[in-house]
Amino acid sequence: MKIGCCGWGFYKGGLKAYARKFPLVECQQTFYKLPMLKTAQRWRGEVPDDFEITVKAWQAVTHLPSSPTWRRSGLKLTPEQERNYGWLRPTEENLEAWQRTKEICVALRAKICVIQTPPNFRCTEENIRNMVSFLRRIDRSDLILAWEPRGDWLENADKVKRICRELDLVHVVDLMRRWPVSEHPVAYTRLHGLNPREYDYRYCYTGAELEELAKKVKELEGTHEEVYVLFNNTEMYKNALELKKIIERMD
Repeated sequence: MKIGCCGWGFYKGGLKAYARKFPLVECQQTFYKLPMLKTAQRWRGEVPDDFEITVKAWQAVTHLPSSPTWRRSGLKLTPEQERNYGWLRPTEENLEAWQRTKEICVALRAKICVIQTPPNFRCTEENIRNMVSFLRRIDRSDLILAWEPRGDWLENADKVKRICRELDLVHVVDLMRRWPVSEHPVAYTRLHGLNPREYDYRYCYTGAELEELAKKVKELEGTHEEVYVLFNNTEMYKNALELKKIIERMD
């Protein structure tokens, strides 16, 4: 089991200081804008060899250019590019965007790349066909792909399970809200808080909620070879350290 946070940008002292407290981080910067290769290599050099970095896939692969998050990409697209980026379609633009994402994964020595699809990437037969075609065409090398579907996929667990089985994907969930349906030996949970709106990150877990989370995580540990626990809320550093203490006490 590894416990960490989605990003180190707000951690006092930066990545080096973060790595002294945690064994794992999910790199969020890669979603908004891919860093230069030398920047990724520098990040890797700042942490111990046994420190693990997972990578969130570049939004060019998953999100349409009309998404508000694209404002941070720094890219100026032609009309044709605007039509071809995103939604895991097997276009030249997406395939190239994946290749660039993978290069950063290699530089960071990442084992896992997280593909988060937006709510408007709906559970339709067309999207499923495109996703299957795209993920079968890309070069994964040794990367494990972890998929966090949002939107109406949350009500279509049977289709998510089938896709994960066919494409060898880890089903990423918020463990405090639902259970993963993939049969992969790796489990990966991203914890966004428990506000009424699921992806409202302004949240601090209570002691009782962390105790409940610890029991769920231990249950996952009994059925999976590896369990990744990533906090993605405003109090993520505090909550991750608290969960670590609870788990240590249980062990």
